[in-house]
Parts: sequence; C-alpha cells; structure tokens
Amino acid sequence: MIFTTHPLHPQVMADLATLGPLRVATTPTPAAIIAESHGADIIVVRAPIPPEVLLREPGPKAVLRHGAGLDMIPLDLATAKGILVTNVPGANAVTVAEHVIWTALALLRRYPKVSVDLQAKGWQAARSHADLGRELSGRKIAIVGMGNVGRTLHRIAQHGFGMHTLAVTSRPGDLPDGAQPVALRIALQQADILALCCPLTPATTNLIGAGELALLQPHAILINVARGPVVNEPALIAALQSHQISGAALDVFDTQPLSPAHPFMTMTNVILTPHMAGITQESMWRMGQCVVRQTRAIVSGQQPEHLVNAAIWGQHRR
Repeated sequence: MIFTTHPLHPQVMADLATLGPLRVATTPTPAAIIAESHGADIIVVRAPIPPEVLLREPGPKAVLRHGAGLDMIPLDLATAKGILVTNVPGANAVTVAEHVIWTALALLRRYPKVSVDLQAKGWQAARSHADLGRELSGRKIAIVGMGNVGRTLHRIAQHGFGMHTLAVTSRPGDLPDGAQPVALRIALQQADILALCCPLTPATTNLIGAGELALLQPHAILINVARGPVVNEPALIAALQSHQISGAALDVFDTQPLSPAHPFMTMTNVILTPHMAGITQESMWRMGQCVVRQTRAIVSGQQPEHLVNAAIWGQHRR
C-alpha cells in the first residue's frame, strides 16, 4: 500500500494508483498520519513523519520525500531500520527562486503598505509610498546556501536584474560564474537583500540572530525560504518592529501553521506566505513525476534515483 500525507497532482495520484493501493491522509496531522499509515509499504512525505510510524513491525519499506528538504523525516532512525529514504532535489528550485524575486520586488516597492493604505485610506495615501520605492536591478543579494535553489536564484538575479551575488556556502570552490564567495559577516554587512536558501541543520539553526541582524544595513530586507529555525524569530520580530531592517518576506516559521495572534500578522513591512514558495502547478507536477519514478523503481526491485541513504541498499535487497 502507498500512503501519502497530502493529495498530489491529479495525474501523479493516478500514476501512483497503478502501482498499488493508494491512501491519502484525511489531514496531515501527526495523529492522522500515525493512525492511517498502518500497513503502508511506501510513504510519500509532505508533512513531518512521527518516529512511531518508522518503529512499527513491520514498518514501511521506503519513505519518499515529495520535495528536497529532509527535516520532515527521522533519517537516522529510518536508516537504522533499513528503510529507504529518497527526495526530489532541484524539482522546485526555479519555483522557490521566483518566489524570492517576487517578494523582493514587492518589499522594495513597499507593496504591503501600499495595499493596506489603498484599501483603508484611499488613492492618495497609497500613492504617497511611491517615491520611497526602490528598484531591484543592480543591487547586492547575499544568498546563504548555494544548492539548487541558491544557484537558480543567482542565475535569475544576475542575468535578469544585473545583480551581484554574495555567496555564503560551505563549498566556495564550486560556484557558478559571477557568484562571489564571502563569509557570512561580510555578506550581512554588504547585502541589500539577504536570501536564506540553506537546509536546516544543527549548524544553520539560529544562524541569523540578533547579532547578525545588527550587521544588516537599515535598508536591507530578509527573505527566508529555508526553514523557520534558521532565523531567531524573537530577534527578527524586534528588528522589524524597531525598523532596524527595512522588511522581511517569510515563507517558513518556527511553528506552523502560524498563529493568527503572531506579531508578524500585524506588521506592514512583512510579506507572509504559508510555506508555499516551492509550490506551483509546474513544480507539483515535476516533484510528483519523480516520486512516481522512484516508487516504480522500488516496487520493481530497482534502486531509485536520489536515494539518500544508499549505504543500506544492499541490506534492503537482502
């Protein structure tokens, strides 16, 4: 049986159904996932998987991430249990990169304030923000994390807007042309736009705190399409409320869904989106098709592409 935490692209659902019985969680909560994934051989992941699911006997044979980040899967536990883990790297890179550009443009043109004032106060009040708008072209963008998303964002920023990329990466020797490797401190001091595109690891948890935010220029904006805990949320709230930085676009948060009472909800220098930076019709199709290919390989006894814990393939085969 194939179990998915969310409905997928309609054609992807149809293709998966040809590979075995298919069940979709009634709601992507831990309780529903635990209760409804019983008997699943393959689990398709778009929500955090509780460890209890992997500890069952018999447990799933494979856990397939419908996306790139692996923080939703207890990877060490899965590996110890001999459970295959795959992901779909790069399939939504252009989607996330476009989201960064879209939100950067909106913040620089003061769209949140323009929209609120146009609806609440009228034409002239909204138009008064126009003279304070800024262009994206030619600015410096600091990209933290130069994986598929970071590299795609660099390409769009450089070739589409003539921007200069400051790259914060653990692999400075493997950068595309035009991306300048710099230390985080230098990137923060020089950036007009800070784009967080890195995975969540112990090293990147609370990577951007009060000290780092203090290094940003007052006109700088922060865009987080990585994971919420990469940024110290109380420190960011303070920096936005005091106008220590100009604004932020946030797609991810410490706790999701975001509470209606959260301080971010009332800020007019913030753009909020519900963890949707990587989701479009096109990206859902691409990610889903890769999941179908990997599912087909697994049920056929073949090694799937993008097998994260490849060291256990021999054990799995036996």
